[in-house]
Amino acid sequence: MVNPILSRKFYNRPTLTVARELLGATLVRVENNVRIAGMIVETEAYVGESDLGCHAKAGKTLRTGVMYGSPGRAYVYFTYGMHWMLNAVTEAEGFPAAVLIRAIRPTEGIDIIASRRGNQPRSTWTDGPAKLAQALGIDKSFNDVNLCSPESGLWIETGETILDKNVTIGPRVGLYTVPEPWKSNPWRFLVK
Repeated sequence: MVNPILSRKFYNRPTLTVARELLGATLVRVENNVRIAGMIVETEAYVGESDLGCHAKAGKTLRTGVMYGSPGRAYVYFTYGMHWMLNAVTEAEGFPAAVLIRAIRPTEGIDIIASRRGNQPRSTWTDGPAKLAQALGIDKSFNDVNLCSPESGLWIETGETILDKNVTIGPRVGLYTVPEPWKSNPWRFLVK
């Protein structure tokens, strides 16, 4: 089922609000006229230069420049020398913030996802940000694309509403060297 694409207005709000409300939305990648999609089930918020877990802590650089742009753009970066990560830029232009899409539950393009994830169990195909990027074929070419336009080949649609009782909120993952309080901020949202 095709739902409306989330508007720029959706992303132009506080990052924690966007991170929570992205749960249940549908991440869509179109490749050769085929939809590869899944319901977003885990997100993390990264908010501004003062957030020592956020790439913007280094200020505006070639890598982080997209985060300072208009909300509703994709911020795709390479990490650990091998993985792509997809973020949705949030808040007002000039303020660097984004939501990392950490996990999806696949709903469309299952054969393509299966071929890209090899012999992995289906339950682990897209249960991490690098895995979902691999499964959907998201790489550097999607950095700075407009997530509010179907012409981009990558967008997020409305989906199902996830009730608060079905959401776990906790600290972000993998911030091993980030000092407190940033390391433990409850800025990760997960569908139970």
